Amino acid sequence: MKGVVMPGGRLTQQERQQIATGLADGLAYAEIARRLDRPTSTVTREVMRNGGPTGYRADLAHRATHQRTHRRRQTAPPGARALPQPYGRDAEAVRAYQETLTTVFMTSGLPKMMARVLGCLYTTDTGSLTASELAERLQVSPASISKAITFLEGLDLVRRERDERRRERYVVDDDLWYQSMIRSARANDQFIETARQGVGILGKGTPAAARLENAARFLDFVSEALIRAAEQGREVLYTRTGPTPDDEEPTAPPAAP
Repeated sequence: MKGVVMPGGRLTQQERQQIATGLADGLAYAEIARRLDRPTSTVTREVMRNGGPTGYRADLAHRATHQRTHRRRQTAPPGARALPQPYGRDAEAVRAYQETLTTVFMTSGLPKMMARVLGCLYTTDTGSLTASELAERLQVSPASISKAITFLEGLDLVRRERDERRRERYVVDDDLWYQSMIRSARANDQFIETARQGVGILGKGTPAAARLENAARFLDFVSEALIRAAEQGREVLYTRTGPTPDDEEPTAPPAAP
């Protein structure tokens, strides 16, 4: 049927204009997506790839998408669309999911390359890759990988280790979520301390001092609650949710009557 946009198809220029209008009106990604009858992830990825919510321009985004598509057709090596997958997984579905996960990381505040590296690591069964493996999978330079890893390591989102061949590997593991949560909670400590210093300077009981004191109390309460929750829930990170194909043991035959 002419004029009907099939779900999953590429965004049209008209849809991009609707996205730009929605952003200008202050609409959330989910609301824009609902009006377009598109997944929220599609709108989020479109905006983050093309300037972010404050810099998105429909005409520039449309032109940039065509240019990226043209470049991929010219430079992408055979088989670069999706790597072979274990466990009978659909390679294209895994590749698409990795892009979705990358978009989620970008929405949470990570720069694009850092989000791509983290998404790539999280979708491997080992949870670890070397710099050359990451560069090959993401089709980027080793320098880009090095910069991304340094950034992610500073946020406690990845760690380095040496394998049996003395190669440096970059790892995501369960405990990194715990460490990152603790780090996030402790990031409020400096503001809490500074706010309480301000109470004495501005005069206890004054409106400005009360504002700072209330903010400090709130953040102190939330931080401590978050740390307690992280401590109590840490064991969840190590809970196996089910056997993998390698873990499954053959079922014993029934005993003879």
